[in-house]
Amino acid sequence: MQELYPLFGIVTVLNTPFKTDNTIDFNALRINVNEAIKAGVAGFLVPAMASEVYKLSESERIKMVEVVLDEVQNKVPVIAGAGETDLTKSKRLLKSYSDLGCKNVLFQIPYENDDQFKAHFLQLSEIDTDMIMLQDWSASGYGLPDDLICELFNNVPAFRCLKVETVPAGIKYSRILSLTEGRLNVSGGWAVTQMIEGLTRGVHAFMPTGMNWIYCKIYKLWKEGKETEATKLFQQILPVLAFSNQHLDISIHFFKRLLNRQGIYPTDRVRDPILPFDEVHQQIAGQLIERVIEIENELKNRFVL
Repeated sequence: MQELYPLFGIVTVLNTPFKTDNTIDFNALRINVNEAIKAGVAGFLVPAMASEVYKLSESERIKMVEVVLDEVQNKVPVIAGAGETDLTKSKRLLKSYSDLGCKNVLFQIPYENDDQFKAHFLQLSEIDTDMIMLQDWSASGYGLPDDLICELFNNVPAFRCLKVETVPAGIKYSRILSLTEGRLNVSGGWAVTQMIEGLTRGVHAFMPTGMNWIYCKIYKLWKEGKETEATKLFQQILPVLAFSNQHLDISIHFFKRLLNRQGIYPTDRVRDPILPFDEVHQQIAGQLIERVIEIENELKNRFVL
């Protein structure tokens, strides 16, 4: 019987910091990692969609993982994202991550049909890994078939975690947890807007971007049996989620600006192509960012996480 992978809490997805010359600011990345650890995160996922992953070169992706591993020093798990439509490129990335000593990886595989998906998954799983997390993503639908997920889970020992980002997410959380008897670790990604629902359904971990002090406190309160307090705190950030979750590009713009305002990233630079962030966006974001900082400062002053 497979054991549940010990991934519980907030696993933050790191935005990629860029300098004014559009190169990666690895010192800023280190600062972000340290701030997230102080907040109490349970792990890191890098690079992924919020990292603008498809605008990064292979060497940039590998260097990001190397820097995060070096900064984390085994305090929490680091999951290296191998999201790629090209199988050969995915294999190269996985081999490079393995050479760095990072054996926790995320697979993001395009789905055409079950046979194609399984063949792609199984080829990638042949590379030396300790833990495979599978990205189950669909912006408008149910995502991967339950039977396919369960078949891979039962036949590939390293497949221990599922990152669910489907519409709706809640029903899928419950179905997968039931079908795998809770042995497959289930994380909520883009659907972190349903965090309270996810906690109610027994989801193990959540993968947001930014606001680590707030998310970690919500999770901690819930696990302490303080559901009402956790819900009230979550409700304070609903305007932020309503704004930032309009589109992935809006989220990237917003959280880069938050990190810049917090003094963690020297710039809020993003790479093109990306949706514009106009004056109205900037005005609303500025107000919401000040609210986030106010809430997080209050938490830092009142609670020990």
